[in-house]
Amino acid sequence: MRRSQEKSILSDLERKIVLLSGPRQVGKTTLSKMLSDDFDYLNFDYPDHRLLISERDWDREKKIIVLDELHKMKNWKSWLKGIFDVEGIAPGLLVTGSARLDTIRKTGDSLAGRFFLHRLHPFDVKELNGSMEPAEVLRRLLVVGGFPEPFLEDDPIFYQRWRRSHQDIILRQDLVDLASVHSIQSIETLIELLRRRVGSPVSHANLARDLQCDAKTVKRWLILLENLFVIFTVRPFSAKVARSLLKAPKYYFYDSGQILGDAGARIENVVACALQKEIHRLADSQGESLSLHYLRTKDGREIDFALARNGSVIQLIEVKHAEAGPSPQFKHFRINFAEARATQVVQKLDRERTYPDGLEVRKAANWLAKLEL
Repeated sequence: MRRSQEKSILSDLERKIVLLSGPRQVGKTTLSKMLSDDFDYLNFDYPDHRLLISERDWDREKKIIVLDELHKMKNWKSWLKGIFDVEGIAPGLLVTGSARLDTIRKTGDSLAGRFFLHRLHPFDVKELNGSMEPAEVLRRLLVVGGFPEPFLEDDPIFYQRWRRSHQDIILRQDLVDLASVHSIQSIETLIELLRRRVGSPVSHANLARDLQCDAKTVKRWLILLENLFVIFTVRPFSAKVARSLLKAPKYYFYDSGQILGDAGARIENVVACALQKEIHRLADSQGESLSLHYLRTKDGREIDFALARNGSVIQLIEVKHAEAGPSPQFKHFRINFAEARATQVVQKLDRERTYPDGLEVRKAANWLAKLEL
C-alpha cells in the first residue's frame, strides 16, 4: 500500500538529507524501499551492515542510500554532516529511525541546513481515501488502530498480541537505549492509566499519587513516551478567554486501538491522530506553522480541539459519538474566536448539516477522508 508522503520525500532527496522518523513498526523501512527500485539499504542494527556503514562502503551509483537506525551510531550526526559536505546528495541520503531523529529539529545541531525532516504516522482515513471506503477505514482504526500490520490483518486477537509485543519492544529496548530507566513496570502502569484518561485533562500530581512517585518523575516518563511516539500531548490554548483556562494537558495515543474508554474517547483519539498527522505533514512538506490545542474553562466548558496558525485559532472542533445536535459549547467559545471555523464531527450521524451561523455538523468518516486545515 502506497504512502502519501512518497512524492514529497523523493523531491526533498534531490536537495537535502532526508530524516524519516516515526513510531516503531509504522512502516518507515517499507516506505524507504518503495521510493525507488534503485536503492542500497544498510541497517545499523545488522553487524555486517554496521561495518559497511562505518567504512562508507555502499554503491554510489544507486539513486538512494537508505541508512536505517543510524542514530544508534556514536556521533552519527557529525559523521553524516561530513558525508554531505564532501559528497553532496548524489545519491540521495535517507536516514530512518524513531526516538532521536525528531529531536534534531528542536535543538541547534551540526546538521542544521542540511536536512529535511518527515514524520511518518500510522494509516488514517485521508491517506487511504480512494483505496478503501472511509467508513471501513474508520471502523478498523477504532478496533485495531492504524499501524500497518494489525490494520491490514483486521483481526482483534492478532491486534492484542501485536500490541503487547510492540509495547514490550518499545519499553525494554528503545526506552533503555534512550534513557536510564529502572522502573519499567511503573511506566507500563502509567500507560494503562493514560489509556483510560484519553480525552480528559491529566494532572501530573494525580498520576504521581497513583504511581506512588513524585510529579517530576512522572513528567520525565511522559516526555520519554512522547519521544518514543507512544503518546502525544495536546495542551490548552494560551490566549486569555473568559474564565481562566485549565493548564493540564491531554494525552492521546498514536495507536488508536489502545484506548480503554467509551466510544466517545475512541473516536476523539482517532480525530486527534488525524489532526496531528496533518499538522506534521504540512510542517514537513510546506513549512506551515500549525498547532493543536483544546479549550476548557474551570467551570467545565470545553471544546475538544482548537487548531491555531501562527498563534491564532482558525478552527474549533468538537467530537461526538452520536450526538447530532450542535454542542452548546460553541456558542460560548465563539464569542472569543468569532473568525474560527466551527465543526462538530460525529461518528454516527444520519444527515450532515450547516447552520446559519456557519457551524457545520459532519459525519466523521467523510470529514476525516477530506480533512483540510
